[in-house]
Amino acid sequence: MAEKWDLQQVRNIGISAHIDSGKTTLTERILFYTGRIHQIHEVKGKDGVGATMDHMELEQERGITIQSAATNVHWKDININIIDTPGHVDFTIEVERSLRVLDGAILVLCGVAGVQSQSITVDRQMRRYKVPRLAFINKLDRAGANPFRVVEALRDKLRHNAVLMQIPIGLEDKHDGVIDLVEMKAFTFSGANGETITEKEIPADMMEQAKKYHHELIGKAADHDDLVAEKFLNEEEPTKEEIRAAIRKGTLALNLTPVFMGSAYKNRGVQKLLDGVAEYLPNPSEVTNEGLDLDKEEAKVILSSAPDKPLVALAFKLEDGRFGQLTYMRIYQGTMKKGDFITNVVNGRKVKIPRLVRLHADEMVDIEVAYAGDIVALFGIDCSSGDTFTDGQSNVAMTSMFVPDAVISLAVQPKSKEGAANFSKALQKFRKEDPTFRVHRDEESSETIISGMGELHLEIYIERMKREFACEVVAGQPQVAYRETIGQATPFDYTHKKQTGGSGQFAKVIGQFEPYDSPDKTYEFQNKIVGGKIPREFIPAVDKGFQEQMAKGLLIGFPVVGVRAVLTDGAYHDVDSSEMAFRICAMAAFREFYFKAKPTALEPIMKVEVSGPEEFQGNILGQVNQRRGMITGTQTQDAFVTVEAEVPLSEMFGFSTELRSGTQGKGEFTMEFAKYAPVPRNIQEDLVKKYEKQRAEDAKK
Repeated sequence: MAEKWDLQQVRNIGISAHIDSGKTTLTERILFYTGRIHQIHEVKGKDGVGATMDHMELEQERGITIQSAATNVHWKDININIIDTPGHVDFTIEVERSLRVLDGAILVLCGVAGVQSQSITVDRQMRRYKVPRLAFINKLDRAGANPFRVVEALRDKLRHNAVLMQIPIGLEDKHDGVIDLVEMKAFTFSGANGETITEKEIPADMMEQAKKYHHELIGKAADHDDLVAEKFLNEEEPTKEEIRAAIRKGTLALNLTPVFMGSAYKNRGVQKLLDGVAEYLPNPSEVTNEGLDLDKEEAKVILSSAPDKPLVALAFKLEDGRFGQLTYMRIYQGTMKKGDFITNVVNGRKVKIPRLVRLHADEMVDIEVAYAGDIVALFGIDCSSGDTFTDGQSNVAMTSMFVPDAVISLAVQPKSKEGAANFSKALQKFRKEDPTFRVHRDEESSETIISGMGELHLEIYIERMKREFACEVVAGQPQVAYRETIGQATPFDYTHKKQTGGSGQFAKVIGQFEPYDSPDKTYEFQNKIVGGKIPREFIPAVDKGFQEQMAKGLLIGFPVVGVRAVLTDGAYHDVDSSEMAFRICAMAAFREFYFKAKPTALEPIMKVEVSGPEEFQGNILGQVNQRRGMITGTQTQDAFVTVEAEVPLSEMFGFSTELRSGTQGKGEFTMEFAKYAPVPRNIQEDLVKKYEKQRAEDAKK
């Protein structure tokens, strides 16, 4: 690494997209053109070697990305840290935690399918973390490719102010290169791997179209720069530098999305995209990063990308490598050196940095020092995903990332008693690595339950237990993560009294349970006690008691959500009252009055997108309807139909097999969690009976 660290020359970017849009193929080409690798491997490599970034055996077999992988490349004089993220919604946490630490992103879109369901999800994640992005319309060599239609979808579906930086020279099998609308030159890509770029004059038959889009580009740039606006109004031509500066300004302000295009598989357009990354995406000093000052009641502080300030770094991903735990770190402020002592803000532990590396997929290069704005990895640091590290000079924590709720569960156990130790080791490791992978023990049935984002998510972890820990696992039937809620406000008044020989227990709580609807919280506690009817120190125990009881509802045995508990009155005893008495009292009050609040079961509803040849439209619609699906839209494009629907997760098991057989293997679908909705009455009755039967069996045991 160069001695001098120039922040202006650094870009931290992610590559995100809908599944199968060509993210990993694009990353492979970037590695090749930047000299990181000297031979291109495909995702489903015919040479028996998978893509460089899909280095997990499972990824290479399935041809999908499961874990985000990091690499570092140099393009011209720019140092780029790249994270290639998965497209499957089951691995959404990988995208979430990558975007949390990145400064910019490339949103890859398929030139044929355009904006798909997962494109919408990753776009929403980019917005959540305010990440500026470029769009790359890929696969222009494929039949039915139409980048202009994709740009319209980008504007309509994602509400992006998309601006074309290029237009294609030919499409499908005639796709040959791109016209750069800033340079107003044509670029073609030749050679075995598209490494030879030839600059030409714009073909005469395309000049009119190029001028039209060049004018549109200047119009969009004018909205973000007064100088360009003035020239645009006076019908003068701004310089190339002025156009680029205006587009950059709009992109960094999240008001513009520059659109590039090409075909990664056919090695066209990738180098020009890299120029776009250097030109339009921010360097670390141009991004505002916030932390929470723990010494000042979590007041927000703006971190500076200066290397001489106190260190602040975030551990955003953990991986168990061959040499122990590997911790991926984004350095937001300060400098990190091998041998330094750093402090984990979460638990106050001081640790020494034994080894500092820069990553390239599963290879690594040892370095002595890293500065603010860099992404590196450390060995031998015990921590959890999301922990903040400092050099002890400041007490700042990074804001946490969004972790979605699990929607599916499985009961698992090792096949043999000998595998028990490895089984618990594996669960511990996966839980630490992946915040969306949950493990708990069901006390009534004594089973180990794993929960996650979908069937594929849990299937991959079971397969990893077998391969990485030599532990065969027996899994039960997938269980849907239902929830319970209340249907009406209900007052409660409960006294807990237990007089024994010594000191007894006494607590009384009065108040109301109310339905509570909030997108980011599922429970709220309001204390409206006045006049010391319950001493202040016992109030948290009441809140805790309600929450403990809500962890497992009495209707079908799932967590209760959407409740506001309002405490208005109560009583205590000078000797017999305690925190424990009030906690028990609150739990009993919830049990006692729960059924009066008209509880109902909620089920996860998935947003499903099914596509297949038009002749199977009837079959696809029929299958979705049979599964209690609500069709929200259908689109037909180039003899392909796409059906969007909302379907209960409980009805989606086995859907892929049925879809394949109903479309001669040509149909495919994606799904992601949309919302929770009440379960129909007849299904709720079955769930209640099943839960009562299960409880009776557990009681006998």
